Amino acid sequence: MALRHEPTAPYHSAQDALRVLETVAQHAAGVTGGELSRATRLGPERLTALLRMLRREGYVEQGGDGAYVTGNALARLGSARGRDQALHDKIQQNLDRLRDTVGAAVYISRYIDGEVEVTHYADGPTTPAVHEWVDFRYSAHATAVGKSLLTQLDHNARRDHLARHKPARLTSRTITSDRVLLSRLAAQPPTVPVLDLQEYAIGTVCAAVPITAGSAVGCLALSLPVEHAHRLRRAADQLNRSAAPVLLSLAI
Repeated sequence: MALRHEPTAPYHSAQDALRVLETVAQHAAGVTGGELSRATRLGPERLTALLRMLRREGYVEQGGDGAYVTGNALARLGSARGRDQALHDKIQQNLDRLRDTVGAAVYISRYIDGEVEVTHYADGPTTPAVHEWVDFRYSAHATAVGKSLLTQLDHNARRDHLARHKPARLTSRTITSDRVLLSRLAAQPPTVPVLDLQEYAIGTVCAAVPITAGSAVGCLALSLPVEHAHRLRRAADQLNRSAAPVLLSLAI
C-alpha cells in the first residue's frame, strides 16, 4: 500500500519533541535549557513551548538546579514490562483532556490491514460518542474518520478500499459516487480538517485531522450533536492544535 504523507503541524511538533527527549535521555545528570537549545537547534520560544508540553505529559522533569531529566511517564513507556498498559493509559489521559478541552467526544482511528479501526475514544455525559449504527469499517466513505484515513493513501489504495466497500447511501447527504468521492479526497489539503456534515448519521457532525507517523496511517477525530454544528470548525482547529501530545505518545 502506497501512502500519501504530507507532514502537518502536530507531526512537526512531535518530531521536535522527540529530538528534545532524545537529548535529555543522553544526559542522565540533567541538561540545561541552553544546552538543549544548542543540541537541538531549536529557538528559545519553540523550545520553551515543547518543554512545557513535555513536563505536563510527565516525559521530562526539572530539578531544583533548573536542569531537565527524563520523567516517570517516559520511563514507564520505555519499559518492556507493562508498556502496553502504560501506553493505553497515556493515550486515554490525552483523549480525556482533549474531550474536556474541545467539548466533544474524541477518537483515535487507524488504517490497519486495509480496514478502518477506532482504537481509542473518550466520551462523557455531555459529550456523547456517535452511535455506530453502520460498522465504521464499511462506512469510510461517509465518516470524517474514514475520509481522513483515505486521504492519506494513494489513489490506487483508495480505489482498492472503495472496491472492497462499495459506498452505500446512509443519509441523503452521503456521497455514493466513487468518482466524486475520489475527486474530493484528492483535493483535500492535509492540513485542513475533514468534515462529516450528517453524511454518516442524521443528527451528528464530525471532524478529523491526520496523526501520521512513519508508515502508520491514523487520525484524531471529534463528534458533536448537530445542534452544536456551529462549533465544529472551531473545535476541529482546536483538535488539530492539540494533536501533538497524542502523536508523541504513539511515536515514543
